[in-house]
Amino acid sequence: MIKRAFIKIFFHLFKFFLKPLDGRLPRLYMYFYNRMLKMVGVKLDGMPRYVSTAVRFDDFDKITLSERVVISEKVILLTHDYSVTTGLIALGRNPKTDVAFIREIKIGRNVFIGMGAIIMPGTTINDNVIIGAGSVVRGTIPADSIVIGNPSKVIGSLSEKAVAWEKALENATTRVDAL
Repeated sequence: MIKRAFIKIFFHLFKFFLKPLDGRLPRLYMYFYNRMLKMVGVKLDGMPRYVSTAVRFDDFDKITLSERVVISEKVILLTHDYSVTTGLIALGRNPKTDVAFIREIKIGRNVFIGMGAIIMPGTTINDNVIIGAGSVVRGTIPADSIVIGNPSKVIGSLSEKAVAWEKALENATTRVDAL
């Protein structure tokens, strides 16, 4: 418990010093941020593309991030569920302390998670997925999906939408970020 508290304090202090780079020097920022995530116990299966300093990590060692993951501001990665305590009390049981389910979160390759989304305990997001802003996601999200809502639901195929976007880009003003 003390180790977990120390890791969280270290993480927030280090993040404070990285914040000025966030959005200004994104490649340099992610170079250091990815290393910090690995140091605190996040499992990296490749290098995430961008993770905002405003992302809320619950238990670092219960989270796996893969190649080209983008996690926008105010996303919450929740690995615990203490509502079980409330349920036990409703049944007349009186646990001596709070009781929780702890479950991992796994995020596949090439996943974009929009601002303010909440990823619930036990969620697996497979490859090539977009999670819409404000979505509450739980369970297994199939590859090649676009997911929105609360509760979230799959609304389409990412590859089909990407084909439509590609056509729209031919006649649109676009912005391409510098390498």
